[in-house]
Amino acid sequence: MSKAFGLAAVAFCMIFMTGLSQAAAPSNGREIARRWCASCHLVEKTQSSATDQAPPFSYLARTPDFDQNKLAFLLLVHPNMPQVSLNRAEISDLAEYMRSLK
Repeated sequence: MSKAFGLAAVAFCMIFMTGLSQAAAPSNGREIARRWCASCHLVEKTQSSATDQAPPFSYLARTPDFDQNKLAFLLLVHPNMPQVSLNRAEISDLAEYMRSLK
């Protein structure tokens, strides 16, 4: 029983530590938005120009069902946008930044 408890404790710690290291970072999301998205989208209030073909991030963030799953398409090649190479953590960071613009 104590061996099983020890293994369970180790597994819990590993899951907990993984969750902490993967917490979304809006500041990183802001940098990603500046680098990959600002040529088309308004990604900040202070940004002076963008295309009229891409909605502002603040608009996207206010949509009722917005969450990081809505950004999962960034993992795949998609039309009308440049090839963006983001991993899941970066997408989570980007979503958290976008949420901060509500």
